[in-house]
Amino acid sequence: MTDAGALVLGIETSCDDTAAAVVRSGAEVLSSVVSSQVDLHALYGGVVPELAGRAHLELLTPVIGEALGRAAVRGKDLRAVAATIGPGLIGSLLVGVSEAKALSLAWGVPFAGVNHLEGHLFAALLDHPGIEWPVAVLLVSGGHTLLVSMEGPGRYRLLGQTLDDAAGEAFDKVARFLGLGYPGGPAIERAGAAGDGSAFAFPRPLLGDGLDFSFSGLKTAVVRAVRARPDASDPDVAASFQQAVVDVLVAKALQGAVAVGARGVCLAGGVAANGVLRGAITEGCAELGLPAYLPSMATCTDNAAMIAAAGWWQLEHVGPTPLDAGADPNLRLPLLA
Repeated sequence: MTDAGALVLGIETSCDDTAAAVVRSGAEVLSSVVSSQVDLHALYGGVVPELAGRAHLELLTPVIGEALGRAAVRGKDLRAVAATIGPGLIGSLLVGVSEAKALSLAWGVPFAGVNHLEGHLFAALLDHPGIEWPVAVLLVSGGHTLLVSMEGPGRYRLLGQTLDDAAGEAFDKVARFLGLGYPGGPAIERAGAAGDGSAFAFPRPLLGDGLDFSFSGLKTAVVRAVRARPDASDPDVAASFQQAVVDVLVAKALQGAVAVGARGVCLAGGVAANGVLRGAITEGCAELGLPAYLPSMATCTDNAAMIAAAGWWQLEHVGPTPLDAGADPNLRLPLLA
């Protein structure tokens, strides 16, 4: 195979998706396999850490085998094995890290431990290889809400972050309260499609007050409004809540982009799949004359292609990760001083 030395196997098990992918030179995705545990955790309205870890144990080896098979490569063809080492659920992380290290030893190739958040930033490069720096990246998921100035691969400055609930977490909690099901993001979007986004005047937390985010109070406002109006339409509540979240996310992303002189705005993370958010950020960027870099649906959610891409860059510019490095559930994004 041409350029076989640039092939990296990526492994992602930070939460409830078991994923493996083979990527060439950090840019060309040869295979990407994701096994979702949504049905398993839907019974409980959220991810149960112990169940997630057990499921990864059962699923990871076959998922890796499928990724290698689709890419038509073997272990000896690889440049390295990359895996998410944090942040995430410690039990889930340990499954992926342990298997990646074992394969690294068995195949005699380096191991690259990748920060999950950095992986999401590299997802933008898989979809948009011609990005011009710097860009403002809005990373929004169930566990994280960050606004980052990305000056290039490996060069990040934190502009803002959530002070309490992540946006995706707020979606899950509101969906659970309304009885709409799990995961909350798609459930809220489906319900809201039939509702009026102006039916409820929910607050826009911290709007006009810096670049940090807060969604806990918004969630509480939804609960109070529904209890005060028990006959309220679920679609109206969902649409109004969703619009409040999107208004805050877009306003702060654009404000941050202007502040750092960004040459574009990127979305990343699971909430980047939300159609209302995608439409609003595209419209807002157009008004500023900036490109909006939207991830494909496949690279919004947790996947191993982004981990392989970040791992390849790390190997080329930093070097391999020692095999005694452990998983860190609280790992932070590496920032410029």
